Amino acid sequence: MSRKRPNVLLITADQLRYDAVEPNAPGAPSTPHLARLAAEGVRFEHAYSHIPVCGPARQSLLCGRRPETFGGLWNAGGALPVASLPPDAWTWSRALAEAGYRTAFLGKWGVHPTLDPTSYGYDSYVGESDYRAFRQATYPEVVFGNGYFGEANPIPVEASSTHWFAERAVAEMRRLHASGGPWHMAIHFAEPHLPCRPSGRFADMYAPEAIEPWPGFEETFAGKPYIQRQQLYNWGVERYTWADWAPIVARYFGVISQLDDAIGRVLGALDDLGAADDTLVVFTSDHGDMCGSHRMMDKHYVLYDDVVRVPMAMRWPRALPRATVCDRFAYNFLDLAPTFLELLELEADASVRAGLHGRSLAPMLLRRPEPSWREDIVATYNGQQFGLYTQRMIRTERWKYVWNMTDVDELYDVQADPGELENRIGETALADTVRDLRVRLYETLRRDGDGFDNEWMRRQLLEGRKL
Repeated sequence: MSRKRPNVLLITADQLRYDAVEPNAPGAPSTPHLARLAAEGVRFEHAYSHIPVCGPARQSLLCGRRPETFGGLWNAGGALPVASLPPDAWTWSRALAEAGYRTAFLGKWGVHPTLDPTSYGYDSYVGESDYRAFRQATYPEVVFGNGYFGEANPIPVEASSTHWFAERAVAEMRRLHASGGPWHMAIHFAEPHLPCRPSGRFADMYAPEAIEPWPGFEETFAGKPYIQRQQLYNWGVERYTWADWAPIVARYFGVISQLDDAIGRVLGALDDLGAADDTLVVFTSDHGDMCGSHRMMDKHYVLYDDVVRVPMAMRWPRALPRATVCDRFAYNFLDLAPTFLELLELEADASVRAGLHGRSLAPMLLRRPEPSWREDIVATYNGQQFGLYTQRMIRTERWKYVWNMTDVDELYDVQADPGELENRIGETALADTVRDLRVRLYETLRRDGDGFDNEWMRRQLLEGRKL
């Protein structure tokens, strides 16, 4: 490892499926810049979001803790009030500032409804409200009429949200680099979160009729929780066929390619500055998107891989190997805090380190001997715009078990059934498998301070008091 602390460039997308940027995935949109980033560093094949909801996930990103432990259960601004990460909480962004880093934050925030990134260790902030003001002043005549289903964007690519933020990120990077010391810039793109509105050449880049259905599209909801079928009625898509979904997916793909183009400009500026070798670049997404899979919209009330599995890649030419694929389970947000602490040699109290819910990825990134690694991933969900609904999930290499506390549980053989279409929870032959997964899930929830450690919940998980 270089003794000089590297710069840190963190780039995130919002609601980007893992298989939409998976190298060589059949039918995936074109993302040459992200493909290059992965080829020049380490790509994680099994990175997972620990909570597939924007706000709570982004709060955990900064502090390295599950949001249930500090009350960040769902997005702020919903039907019910909710807590957020307090500004006096430990964050690695503040630890970077204390270590002498100059820092800047651009794009989607979501960590706190009234406090901005400067309350969490960042020196400057350019947010979504700044872009909205620009758009309103420059293109006041533009009005969108297709709601969350998206449409072509008449605003030129150069003035679109992706490229407007990329341009400002390049300017910020040059300013930070000119300071002469280490710097950190976070750019959180809002794309490809619905509604998808690709601009210019990206608007018709993908023909709907050429797009194949997702593996999970042929959903019947047999033996599934009630809320999944209800989700279709809430969105008004209960009669949609793939012919209805394909144009929506085509726009989703178009925005992804547009996002890749914007990211390419940021990475190109890093090359132009001669700073690429000295910069740790991290790319990932807060969670995925159903986008028609299981015939659903958005990401709520399910823990399918469509929404919990995410892309993630890291590049630091001076220290990390090239063209490396890691097939171990990783938490894209929970693992970043301990990874930054180790790779960047940051100071943190022992209590802070002990309270982190992730693990440092440094041993794998640096190819050091690792005696053991996690054999499962746990993700959570607590409800959002359709009401409260508590889920806890554990996924192993073969099995995924979803604990739906107020409805039927789910069990999927993800090797034989990657689309997660057949719920096998009631099969007598799998009773031991379910029992083991429930115990493992309980142990993780208890260790990480999840609030559902009470006698009624223990009866469900440990005593099998669950239909």
